[in-house]
Amino acid sequence: MAFDGRHNKLRRKEAVGMQDLMIQYLRDMKLTSGMNRQRVAEAWNTVSGASRYTLSVSFERGVMTCVISSSLVRNQLYFQRDVLVQKMNEFLKSDNLYDSGGKDGPAVRTLILK
Repeated sequence: MAFDGRHNKLRRKEAVGMQDLMIQYLRDMKLTSGMNRQRVAEAWNTVSGASRYTLSVSFERGVMTCVISSSLVRNQLYFQRDVLVQKMNEFLKSDNLYDSGGKDGPAVRTLILK
């Protein structure tokens, strides 16, 4: 069965895995941008280890902005920006729910710490 986005119903076709079906459903319902923002925030929390000090995370057009409550933590993260961006992109490549939209380039290009 495959999801038919035009009629919002399932139609019998060939066997499709739940993972593929979920990604197709998110694309058809135009939920990928919101899901991508959530996955990028999850990548930040996992890779940086600074989720305790992170007040907010925003992601728009490859630019990720993080507001950090501690100036000491922000300063340490500032010097690790390039490594953090590289690790977040690796995390997002391995994440099955992140939809790159067919782009092969990095998801996060710039990290701004405030």
